[in-house]
Amino acid sequence: MKRLIPTLFVLTAMTIGCKKSEAPAASPLPPAAAAKAAPQTMPTMKVAMTLIDERGSSANIGSVQLSDTDHGLLVTPALVGLPPGAHGFHLHQFPDCGAAMKDGKMTAGISAGEHYDPSASGEHTGPDGRGHAGDLPRLMVAADGSAATGFVVPRLRLAEVGNRSLVIHAEADDYAAAPGGARIACGVVQ
Repeated sequence: MKRLIPTLFVLTAMTIGCKKSEAPAASPLPPAAAAKAAPQTMPTMKVAMTLIDERGSSANIGSVQLSDTDHGLLVTPALVGLPPGAHGFHLHQFPDCGAAMKDGKMTAGISAGEHYDPSASGEHTGPDGRGHAGDLPRLMVAADGSAATGFVVPRLRLAEVGNRSLVIHAEADDYAAAPGGARIACGVVQ
């Protein structure tokens, strides 16, 4: 009996291994359907970012990649040389990072204009609010000055961010009265 059990096991395994599959053969897709089934490459833009001050732009600090997704605009920073902590981060109206006069003095990044607000809401309510479409989530900068954590902005698409600017502010944004203080870095979205 002891010799019979291993023999039955081997015969069963061989029978199972030799059994022909009952699954139907895959049928090829027509060319149009195959094109739709193939993974699509989403368009992207890479925005070069520089530090800014009242004299203009200075050091390059990396880039921010912008890509469309099914859920909104994917924003992926690859930045270095920033002060650690949370920073206000916004899409501004104009494609210009230059300094300009404000309240009688040269001010960094003022040429970028105000936050992008296509509905003219006039409200600074944050990325989940109904106000400025240019209100992005806070940019989180690590202790070493790098920022690499991406996020999705549901209310934006790549088609509407061109010819504008991305601006990083000195302080965290409270999405109310304080949009983040001075503008410390900027990049023009081509």
